[in-house]
Amino acid sequence: QVQLVESGGGLVQPGGSLRLSCAASGGIRSIPTMAWYRQAPGKQREWVAAITSGGSTNYADSVKGRFTISRDNTKHTVYLQMNSLKSEDTAVYCCNAPEVHTTRLKPDYDIWGQGTQVTVSS
Repeated sequence: QVQLVESGGGLVQPGGSLRLSCAASGGIRSIPTMAWYRQAPGKQREWVAAITSGGSTNYADSVKGRFTISRDNTKHTVYLQMNSLKSEDTAVYCCNAPEVHTTRLKPDYDIWGQGTQVTVSS
């Protein structure tokens, strides 16, 4: 069974930086796209950024120019470098893999991690 495990969250002051990681495991052969989402208290889940296995990236307007998504295909890991953090970036950040190709017969779909808390506060 495919699992995604996030790490790297924490408390940071406004203007600071954090780097999130999300490692996938479970007989993985390839993951075409990996993405980050976030959910703040009382708000709907929001897409943050996505990256393909070839390295093409997309960002939500709210984080463009401040966040950078990257991945290591050999480690099945995606990263989110967050700079110039603002209080409104406070949320639980989750990674997602819409489709995962494994050693099993059929792909796994819509896999989510458990999330990591990011709190931006002075």
